[in-house]
Amino acid sequence: MTSKRIFWIAGENSGDLHASVVLKELNKQLDNVENFGIGGDKMASQGFKAIYPFDRFSVMGFVEVVKHLAFFLEVEKNIKTIFQSNPPDLVVLVDYPGLNMRIAKLAKRYNIPVLYFIVPQFWAWKYKRIFKLQKYTDHIAYILPFEGKYFSKHNIEASFVGHPISEEIVIKLSREEFAAENDLDLNKKWLGFLPGSRDTEIKKMLPEFINSIELLTDDYELIVSQASSVSTELFDKIIGKTEKEVKILKNMNYEMMKHCDLLVVTSGTATIETAFLGTPFIIAYKTSNISYQIGKRFIKIDKIGLPNIVIEKDIVPELIQNNVNGQNIYANIIKLLSDEKKYNKIRNELHALHDILGSKTTSTEVTGIIRNMLNE
Repeated sequence: MTSKRIFWIAGENSGDLHASVVLKELNKQLDNVENFGIGGDKMASQGFKAIYPFDRFSVMGFVEVVKHLAFFLEVEKNIKTIFQSNPPDLVVLVDYPGLNMRIAKLAKRYNIPVLYFIVPQFWAWKYKRIFKLQKYTDHIAYILPFEGKYFSKHNIEASFVGHPISEEIVIKLSREEFAAENDLDLNKKWLGFLPGSRDTEIKKMLPEFINSIELLTDDYELIVSQASSVSTELFDKIIGKTEKEVKILKNMNYEMMKHCDLLVVTSGTATIETAFLGTPFIIAYKTSNISYQIGKRFIKIDKIGLPNIVIEKDIVPELIQNNVNGQNIYANIIKLLSDEKKYNKIRNELHALHDILGSKTTSTEVTGIIRNMLNE
């Protein structure tokens, strides 16, 4: 068979993970495909060839993106040269709308088919993006079931492919094994804190998480996740401000999410992962004041957490911007742990969400779409 070339863009850790699972399945089904473009280590482990260092793309918020504008313009110029001189057979865009919406338009200019896997959240803000998706993409693989009604309304070729976390989440340790490995007391309540995967998030969220930890008694095991993508120096500097006994965990997020009694999670991919595993949690989100004020003017929905958006009701508590402080986080922790009826209600509703998101095998579905688009 003739060799095919696919250009991918996954600019964030979550996109890198989601795309890598698809690449693994694609490699099983086809051995004549070259995958290259923008992606991280997980994609690279499946034979993907990156054309830029991945860490340059991990920026978030209006102000932060503006600071890196020159770099993104250089990237776009380079991609244009690739599309002109040696166009790929297919472009697969994974989330990351700031760059990917522009590249979709560029690909269309050069008659390169475009598959958008995990679309921008146009239903939350910038609804006009759906018209760009209609114009510049050939197929959409969407992972949130309610999005389908929008694509049908605008006659956009789209397929619900399930949520990739149903394949990505693997629990390797039982609660007892997890406790033994991390010296945790099985007789205490376990509280987990996930401050985010970017340095900008760590600067905003971790100090407030530490402030809430300071208010807690010694009746709890306190566990904080440290993502491999954040600065260890920055993380240690902030975490060192508490004298409480805190367990720092690296690369064990899923076990932490599964086995803790309650979690405090920075808004993002981790919220849907936690929801999928069924552990009650509190969502927290804080960004720069400028980014927040700008965003507030455009966001059209009254919820920020994906679990609440998917089920279309308030399942888990949300703390946003100025409400993200140690006292509020502490109060919500105590409130949930002391209200057994509310706690169990959250658990039951999260189980329903688990069944919706896990209804399809994402890697198989997306690979099937790619094969059809490549005529393989």
